[in-house]
Amino acid sequence: MHWKIAWLLTLILAASFQGEPAKLPQAWNARTMEWQKTDSDGTMWAVLEGRSDAPGEVFTYAALVPAGFHEFRSYSTDVRVAVVQGVLKVSFGETSDLEHLTSYPVGTLLFVPANVPFTIAADEDTIIIGTSIGPWHTHPPAGLKYDNHQHR
Repeated sequence: MHWKIAWLLTLILAASFQGEPAKLPQAWNARTMEWQKTDSDGTMWAVLEGRSDAPGEVFTYAALVPAGFHEFRSYSTDVRVAVVQGVLKVSFGETSDLEHLTSYPVGTLLFVPANVPFTIAADEDTIIIGTSIGPWHTHPPAGLKYDNHQHR
């Protein structure tokens, strides 16, 4: 009799456990990207998989950096960024620096440590795909106000 109760409880618990939704293979490219957010300056952003706001969760995002854009910023967590279209220009340092940008063409993978200030820019529409761990956000380097996105 006890084994029947244990078996019934096991079935009930197994049926009530929802778990994670099934993960399916996915692929993205510059032409098929479905942008979730478009800012007034032309930048676009989308979370491709995972959640950027979930603590400890790995997620992947895409961003379009439009031609003429530049911004001084840092990230809240380490980020790996792959350039999939265009040329991303970056300079690392404690101040905004448009004079010493390094160009990173398609196929480049960059590692950007958390809270390291950098300037990002693009002369042509550039798409990046990044991977990080939540909670994640872009913020101005410590002690600075965000003038946010700017065009040259």
